[in-house]
Amino acid sequence: MIDALVPVVLLVGAAGAGLSAWALFRRHAESRWGTLSAIDAGRPETLRSERYRLVGRPDVVRRAPDGRRIPVEAKRRSAPAGGPFRSHVVQVWAYCLLLEEVDGRPPPFGVVRYADGEFRVPWTRAAREELLAIRRAVGAPYDGRATPSAGRCGGCRWAPGCDARFPGAR
Repeated sequence: MIDALVPVVLLVGAAGAGLSAWALFRRHAESRWGTLSAIDAGRPETLRSERYRLVGRPDVVRRAPDGRRIPVEAKRRSAPAGGPFRSHVVQVWAYCLLLEEVDGRPPPFGVVRYADGEFRVPWTRAAREELLAIRRAVGAPYDGRATPSAGRCGGCRWAPGCDARFPGAR
């Protein structure tokens, strides 16, 4: 009976050693973005800015050697060949702005991490200005510039209650 358990014990031991090695490698790979400061699991840190009326919770926040914090946004999908999606970049910019507000110091950059790769997203003056322009546009009242069409309105679930819908839509 004990002889039959030896292969199982060896297999479990080898699997444990492999997982430990992977965890150490992953910890070393992530350390290039600084030490772990917060993670969106259990009790994540919610960042708030009353001035910009923004609230956000990055998946991971790392602390750089100089003390500045770096937001890391994790996505489950594969990395796009042409770089991160624009919406993901804007999301990381928003976290950078929130960290700047909370800490009083701007992060040097943010990170978008995909399942098989990651991209550094610079947090520059131009990025900040572009984010604030997007924020103003999103916060502005709707001005009614919708251009209803059969293609746009035909499959829209909001068409029944929309005052700008195409006359032929539902």
